[in-house]
Amino acid sequence: MDTNALTIYLVGGAVRDELLGLPVKERDWVVVGATPDDLLARGFQPVGKDFPVFLHPQTREEYALARTERKTAPGYYGFAVHAGTEVTLEDDLLRRDLTINAMARDGQGRLIDPYRGRRDLEDRWLRHVSPAFAEDPVRILRLARFSARYAALGFRIAPETLALMRQMIAGGEADALVPERVWAETVRALGEARPERFFETLRDCGALARIFPEIDRLFGVPQPPAHHPEIDTGVHTLMALGQAVRLRADVVTRFAVLVHDLGKGTTPPEQWPRHLGHEQRGAELVRALCQRLRIPNMFRELGVLTARYHTHCHRALSLRPKTLLKTLLGVDALRKPQRFAHFLLACEADARGRLGLEDRAYPQPALLAQVQRAAAAVSARPLVAQGLSGLALAEALQARRLAAIAEAKHAFDGASRAFARH
Repeated sequence: MDTNALTIYLVGGAVRDELLGLPVKERDWVVVGATPDDLLARGFQPVGKDFPVFLHPQTREEYALARTERKTAPGYYGFAVHAGTEVTLEDDLLRRDLTINAMARDGQGRLIDPYRGRRDLEDRWLRHVSPAFAEDPVRILRLARFSARYAALGFRIAPETLALMRQMIAGGEADALVPERVWAETVRALGEARPERFFETLRDCGALARIFPEIDRLFGVPQPPAHHPEIDTGVHTLMALGQAVRLRADVVTRFAVLVHDLGKGTTPPEQWPRHLGHEQRGAELVRALCQRLRIPNMFRELGVLTARYHTHCHRALSLRPKTLLKTLLGVDALRKPQRFAHFLLACEADARGRLGLEDRAYPQPALLAQVQRAAAAVSARPLVAQGLSGLALAEALQARRLAAIAEAKHAFDGASRAFARH
């Protein structure tokens, strides 16, 4: 395919990550001085109707016509896009969010950096390109996500950019965010190296209270120092999220860790630092949050179960067989063992997300996994073969499961004592 007549530049994340020495996962291109017909004639395929973006017929990489944007209404879609042949590369880069994303390379590999993004890369600043940053509230979420991605490299938000974000929140821009965009950025942030920075950044600019009030209200809520030396529930939540990363939890499990203590945000202050019944209250708050942001079912289900049953996991060593079985059935561990494993990992992240207790022994997941396997190994078929059915079958099955759990717990306790002696 002939692209020699087109003026094409590599832009955005590919340039940024290459300068940082990071792997380049995808490449985006800008075409200057061309029309849609120029690309269509070369076999490019248009993507959507709102923006002049095309897919390369061989590489499937995105090629966008250089464009400018003008704010016409609140929210993510309130823009008028202009992609005339007179739009320059500098015009196109000016509309981008951060200086580190507003660089390009030409066909000879030369860096084009009109807004000093390379300097900000070297100095580790996340800085907006122009005042137009304030026209799109999604950029607050994107910047918070970049903060989560690059925190380990020492990046921080430029003071003037943080001030602009606060002005945007005060002006009500966050109210124009649609649930789908909020969740899309959040789930991507949960997969970053330091997802807690996403929520810290939103809190710093005031967006957390508008977007995630259930999480924001956790800050300043005390917990018993004996169990939570860090005391503050919000601090604990983000510490636990950091531990979930350390434990290599997937994003679904990380979300469950994020929402496991939401109920503590609704405890009456006169009851502090105790939080009786926070588990059930938290489960209801997780349901409401997931409904509001249209969060997928797999996240909602694990989040609800973790909020409701995480303290059962913490108390597992002292639970009787009957309560252990009730817990297994409550989290549907016998039918969904893989989800149960994620639940146990979320509980471990919770237990380790406490000041000075990050590396303490936490054998409870191992016990629960062992009793789960024992209970799951009990089959109803022999009982059915004996002619049992209905209530009699249910009672006999429960009795056998309780016996299996008791035996497994006894073996676990014995092994633990033997290990302790040595």
